[in-house]
Amino acid sequence: MKWLIYKAAVVGLLLSANCVTISAQKTLRECGFPIGIFDTGKNNAITDVKGVKVGQLTCIEGDSIRTGVTAIVPHSGNIFRNKVPAAIYIGNGFGKLAGYTQVKELGNIETPVVLTNTLSVAAGIEGVVRYTLAQKGNENVRSVNAVVGETNDGKLNKITQMHVTPEMVMEAIAKADSGVVEQGNVGAGTGTICFGYKGGIGTSSRVLPASLGGYTIGVLVQSNYGGVLEIDGVQVGRKLNQYDFRNHVKKTENVDGSCMMVVVTDAPLDSRNLERLAMRAMMGLAKTGGIASNGSGDYVIAMSVAESNLVKDNEPIHNIKVLSNDRMSSLFCATIEATAEALWNSMFMAETMEGYRGSKVESLPKEKVLELLRNR
Repeated sequence: MKWLIYKAAVVGLLLSANCVTISAQKTLRECGFPIGIFDTGKNNAITDVKGVKVGQLTCIEGDSIRTGVTAIVPHSGNIFRNKVPAAIYIGNGFGKLAGYTQVKELGNIETPVVLTNTLSVAAGIEGVVRYTLAQKGNENVRSVNAVVGETNDGKLNKITQMHVTPEMVMEAIAKADSGVVEQGNVGAGTGTICFGYKGGIGTSSRVLPASLGGYTIGVLVQSNYGGVLEIDGVQVGRKLNQYDFRNHVKKTENVDGSCMMVVVTDAPLDSRNLERLAMRAMMGLAKTGGIASNGSGDYVIAMSVAESNLVKDNEPIHNIKVLSNDRMSSLFCATIEATAEALWNSMFMAETMEGYRGSKVESLPKEKVLELLRNR
């Protein structure tokens, strides 16, 4: 079977499941608007955290399939045998996040984290389980807690076709790499919508100065939510007359949706402080004008990949190092900055898309937005 994959900078479609999406779009920072006080990493991406890799599979077929898979691999070893300290924070629980209860109970994650669409969570679970069982050393594993998140891309994508397969999930994981991360209409963000405009995958990072520990924080998001768009303090949605509840306060867009946020750091944190870190990512969402509406599934998955703190099998006692509470504030700030920028990047890097039943979602009118930012 052939999969038609979208190539953002080229008119037309490519017949290859392994092509690289090339985008002519620029991030908010590349447009001349750096956000926050801390420096970014080399790629301004979640992969700036050492060892972290991202793999994506983008599925565009005919006029009705607009979906995909994004996989975040926290380290290159056997994750099941070297589990990652983790926490999940629920901003609003209208979602289908698999694997939450075991992470809550044990404070760690034992698989790659996979993002896809709402009705493909089951395929995501199967793909992650099959990937885990196939790893050397896992031949006798009988239980796998796959962490799979989602947002609903049902406007642009014929979601009921359940196009994503376990094989696609395994391919996305296999393709995971460090370095530059594709953003916008790719992977799990292929068919998403944000503030009534085209959303997608976004990423950003922050590196603390040596005096604050020198730690790196990376964030990757799948944006598909609503509210009243703000960018760097400017009420962009209101000025563009594109925001939710317009018919009540002055035609309205659907405020509901979802947002998945994945935060990874090399700081030595336990699950308790990772949950605190995850809470701050919701503040980053708030900075963009997101409101975590009633029908929105807004989740933050936070992980620490500090080598000393990996939960290794067959070790009855874990001698871990944990950053003190007093050193958390700079990490909180960095997480808020990186989350907000990742969310804005998901829109700046996205392009107008047509899809299921003739639906069309316009990209953010970037020139108008940049003018608003310049003339604040």
